[in-house]
Amino acid sequence: MKKKNIAILGATGSIGTQALEVVDAFPDRFKISVLSGGKNVDLLVQQALRYQPKYVVIADHQQLQQVKSQLAKLNVQVLTGEEGLLEVVQDPEIDLVLNAIVGSAGLGPTCKAIECGKDIALANKETLVVAGELVMGLVKRHGVKMLPVDSEHSAIFQCLVGEEMNPIEKIYLTASGGPFRGKGRDFLATVTKAQALKHPNWSMGAKITIDSASLMNKGLEVIEAKWLFDLRADQIDVVVHPQSIIHSMVQFEDGSIKAQLGLPDMKLPIQYAMTYPERAANQFERFDFAKYGCLDFHKPDLETFRNLQLAYSAMEQGGNQPCVLNAANEVVVAAFLEDRVSFLGMSDVIEKTLSIIGKQVLSSLDDYLQCDQEARRVAQTFLQ
Repeated sequence: MKKKNIAILGATGSIGTQALEVVDAFPDRFKISVLSGGKNVDLLVQQALRYQPKYVVIADHQQLQQVKSQLAKLNVQVLTGEEGLLEVVQDPEIDLVLNAIVGSAGLGPTCKAIECGKDIALANKETLVVAGELVMGLVKRHGVKMLPVDSEHSAIFQCLVGEEMNPIEKIYLTASGGPFRGKGRDFLATVTKAQALKHPNWSMGAKITIDSASLMNKGLEVIEAKWLFDLRADQIDVVVHPQSIIHSMVQFEDGSIKAQLGLPDMKLPIQYAMTYPERAANQFERFDFAKYGCLDFHKPDLETFRNLQLAYSAMEQGGNQPCVLNAANEVVVAAFLEDRVSFLGMSDVIEKTLSIIGKQVLSSLDDYLQCDQEARRVAQTFLQ
């Protein structure tokens, strides 16, 4: 069996490190061609020394020489910034690009990889939130696979295998509810970033953990699902499921519902994207029904957790609105982590930014990137 050459963008983050665990579990199946990282230079260097990729990309130009010197004994090309990412995804040897970059920075490399005929394993949901119409248009035009890595979208994807002739009536994206499930606005008015970073079920990076606490992560997933599965807003429901065992469900026109279950372990959807359409045997921990007396389900509280409602509204309006929503959210999450805005204040800034920047129709990648920058500028003015 020919090894599959994989580029991991965002290798030092939570998804990237777990993807390398999957690679370790299947040494005869995968070869790492590209590793890219952000601020964690030491980890990126350690990964490069172990996996000896063809390319290493470091985000910060100022750290280029440091990485080069530490990898001088390897036959590896070290590049930097978005230019480096755009260059390496064009390599003809790469079979699959796993995009685990955080935020809208993942959009450009995804588009370039698709244009070069690469299949995409997508963990960067912002790619489809910001420019879903553009990206899925490229996927169809170039005939590549868009394989979802988010546990919820992977679950939907898995439920749809073999159902190509059966239209979807509705999907249910499950949400853990985060650390503040059941709390009211009075409680949320004073929560700290330390509290918000304590997710009950998943181990994730800071940005996505804050998004989970505010339910913005679920809002972004709703928009991503629209584009991945070609759905209307009224076909996408969110249900709070605290145990995070059912990862999502599909309801068909006859009323039958299919669900994908498993432990809250991201290595499972990562592996499925990397081995698709095969299910490869592994030694990961198995789910034990006897350990779970019941599985609970609740409606999300849209009045308290306003971000989810803002995301639905942006999706329904379309055009540039999801792009504005995402950009404003990235700004306020960074501000919350720096103690410059309150937990509830994040939603206020996002809503104000959406109201200032009216609906526009975008067509090119440059249009989306300019909209992203303008939304960030407006959101920053509200923080000041």
